[in-house]
Amino acid sequence: MMEQVPGALGTSASLALRLGQTIFSSASLLFMCLDVEFYNYTSFSYLVTVMALVTPWSVSLALIDAYSVFIKCLPRQPRVLLIVIVGDWTLSFLSLAAACSTASVTSLLVNVGTPYCWSKLCSRYQFSAAMAFLSWFLSFASTLFNLWLLPSL
Repeated sequence: MMEQVPGALGTSASLALRLGQTIFSSASLLFMCLDVEFYNYTSFSYLVTVMALVTPWSVSLALIDAYSVFIKCLPRQPRVLLIVIVGDWTLSFLSLAAACSTASVTSLLVNVGTPYCWSKLCSRYQFSAAMAFLSWFLSFASTLFNLWLLPSL
């Protein structure tokens, strides 16, 4: 019998991780896109692009997890799990890069002063970067749980 790793694909913990990823990536995308001026900065556009990729990925895997939890059918084929691991790994590092670049540009804009970034606008950018960091953390945790399960297949 195969070992049940909490947080691996098809478990209720994985469903919670995926729902958290979806909520945080959607929040990051929403708070960044509330202002049209984010296109002026490359790192902000990069964050929007990455979060626009992370959100449907997380939603689709949350649906797979929900199906697996409620039907009690675990998708444990090595190729499927490898695709999920590679997708999670790639998107988690892209999310980390986008969150770091957004946080650094926002910090620079805050230090420069109000002509470039109003306080309300910069706080929105900071909140968007924080949500991207939280989405990255959950995505990376999910990657590690699935990577832990891969050798046992």
